[in-house]
Amino acid sequence: MQSNKEITALLRLIDDPDFEVYDTVASKLLHYGKEIIPNLEQLWEVTEDEGVQERIELLIHRVHFHDLQQDFMDWSRSKQPELLRGAILVARYQFPDLNVPAILTQFDQVRRNVWLELNNYLTPLEQVNVFNSILYNYYKLNGHELTEREPKYFFINQVLESRQGNTYTLGILYLALCEILDIPIFAVEIPRQFIFAYIDIQHSFFSPEKEGLQQIQFYIDPISGVVYTQKDVEGYLRKINATDRELYFTPLSTKRIIYKMMEELALCFRYRREDHKADEIQQLMKLLTE
Repeated sequence: MQSNKEITALLRLIDDPDFEVYDTVASKLLHYGKEIIPNLEQLWEVTEDEGVQERIELLIHRVHFHDLQQDFMDWSRSKQPELLRGAILVARYQFPDLNVPAILTQFDQVRRNVWLELNNYLTPLEQVNVFNSILYNYYKLNGHELTEREPKYFFINQVLESRQGNTYTLGILYLALCEILDIPIFAVEIPRQFIFAYIDIQHSFFSPEKEGLQQIQFYIDPISGVVYTQKDVEGYLRKINATDRELYFTPLSTKRIIYKMMEELALCFRYRREDHKADEIQQLMKLLTE
């Protein structure tokens, strides 16, 4: 009861012209966390002053952002952070009320359709052909270049709804399916690109107990599913005068993939002069490196 009285008193002070008073009120309201959001939304509906409405909207955003920061830290600190969950967290920046169960259901439907077409007798290239047929022909996923500078293509929920995405969101969907279906496809650190490698682990017939030798069979572009050979990639690296080539063939960690995607998202916001959003994305990025 005491809390309700305090909340009511604080809400009455949101329109205080004294910024110091407002700042104190805002800090106390933020202390309540997500529980305060219904109160703020109700106040917004009955408020006619646009300036006060903007204050309320900012408070709601700050509550959502603080909650998202905590979830990013929890995800980053987990032993095996899931790639799809990381993409969902990124989407929650733009869509704080995201229906996560609905996204997981949609993803599981895609997974089931791919799984039904797979079997143990398929070659690596045949497995990729199954993925490509389901994703790009059946679901008609359409890839857009990062140079379009369109933030909406960075959010996994919009990819599943509109079938439109960029190399990162389409790629994360592809990789998440590989992860759950136990297909050895991984993102690799090729400069200026986000592409995958099918990494086959070959064990010695005479010493099966020893760690297997990793060998890249081919590469995949997640924008369209196009397959590239080792010769294609080597030619590209020579063309851009790339060094440290061994580094480029090492699989990227889950956190590194999400970090790289957010890096590009921040650049998109900068390009569109939404610097406050770019700054907040960079704050979230720092949580992945701590």
